[in-house]
Amino acid sequence: MAQMETDYLRRRKKEIILQNGFTKQNDDKKPKQEFMLRESPLTALVEGSLHIRAIYHIFVVILLILFCDTMIYDFVERGKINIGVTTIVHGFGDIRRGAKIWLFELAVALAFYPLLRIYAATQKLFKNFPAARKISSILGILGVGLLEILVIAVPTWDLAKEHLAIGSSVAVTSEMFRLAMKIHATAVACAPRCLDDGTPLPTFKHYVYFLFAPTLVYRDEYPRTKKIRWSVVLFHFLEVAAIIFYNSFLWERFILPYWSDYGKEARVEAGTFVRGMFACVLPGVISFLCGFYCLLHAWLNAFAEMLKFGDRLFYEEWWTSSQFSWYIRAWNRVVYSWLRDHIYRPLAPLAGSSISTFVVFIVSSVAHEVILALSFGFFYPVVLMEFGVCGLILLALTASSGRRFPRLMNLCIWLCLFLGNGIFWSLYPMEYFARKNCPPSETDSFFIPKSWSCPEIVLKPNWSFQNPFSLLINYN
Repeated sequence: MAQMETDYLRRRKKEIILQNGFTKQNDDKKPKQEFMLRESPLTALVEGSLHIRAIYHIFVVILLILFCDTMIYDFVERGKINIGVTTIVHGFGDIRRGAKIWLFELAVALAFYPLLRIYAATQKLFKNFPAARKISSILGILGVGLLEILVIAVPTWDLAKEHLAIGSSVAVTSEMFRLAMKIHATAVACAPRCLDDGTPLPTFKHYVYFLFAPTLVYRDEYPRTKKIRWSVVLFHFLEVAAIIFYNSFLWERFILPYWSDYGKEARVEAGTFVRGMFACVLPGVISFLCGFYCLLHAWLNAFAEMLKFGDRLFYEEWWTSSQFSWYIRAWNRVVYSWLRDHIYRPLAPLAGSSISTFVVFIVSSVAHEVILALSFGFFYPVVLMEFGVCGLILLALTASSGRRFPRLMNLCIWLCLFLGNGIFWSLYPMEYFARKNCPPSETDSFFIPKSWSCPEIVLKPNWSFQNPFSLLINYN
């Protein structure tokens, strides 16, 4: 068993050396990464290591303990059994409206294919008319841009006009960005073919396959498995459902007790505020790990299995990162690959590596901020500051020190993840309940956090600083 784990790690190290990424050394000269048959790292580790499997079982046991805690506490206190369904139903409320928005997004994405065919036919028709071909190319670029704007702008307008439940909003806003990125990737890959009669366009069937495939990088062919293992699909979907309940328990048992009354009183003691923020660190990082596993492992592996998509490397061993640049590349390879191919590489020869990296960070941060703002119903630039500012600082600090002090820098990255998630899971609930509990004001705004002015955070009346060294001085 140990030999199997060692072989896996040795093989992964060789793959990491061959990885593409927006590093500073000749990234634009590297060949595009090819897809291949491979499992997700956690799949290989859980199957090949009893130690990792034991950690997996620990998380399952924690879920069961939280499940029992919720049921027994509610039965003793209220005489009823609550298994977290209320929070989930509230979080994914108005599913019908969410489904309508998603169907609109899908319809726009599907409309791209016939427009692509029309554009190719127009280019062929104007083959001997360079001026007309150039005008057609400009109209084609504008058309793709219009579709991408449409698939993002209409759901954004709809959600801004009337708030949708948090879970449903996260789903439809994530989908609008995913489908816009799919349209862009297909357009970039197929545009040169419209000018070349020798290379055929993809079939509609293949385009639909790409829309649902767990990748944002377009290829004519992907490695495929031989059959669908429906037991694996069911297992991964059960994991998704369990993690949704897991996060519901975390919200009910660790977040609500500290922040649900925030704003009901005009003043809050600073000690209560600080204690609440640190109390959210552990549930925050657990929720972060669960979210990673739910989306990037269980959800994507379930769709990969249903579509017989062979390349399951949706992430890499980001938890061993000693450089923040590697963490960014390894954490979410699906989005990272799109940012690399369609933002970093086209921009790097013109603006340089540093500016291109900065643009990638800002674009990613803004997209996450839009999802959160539309989902919560207010703008609070926590992610923008954590990744767009602190992330860039951490990127520079760990660039060289990560190679010299890998263990120390890995510890620092985990410390930042703990603190960052604790801040995230504190500030957003604070703002959410401040808007819910504080009295209305003329200065209320979507873009100005309510929690900055209500309630007032104060020190205790008899608070005074006591020098911890004074006892030692007095003793001597």
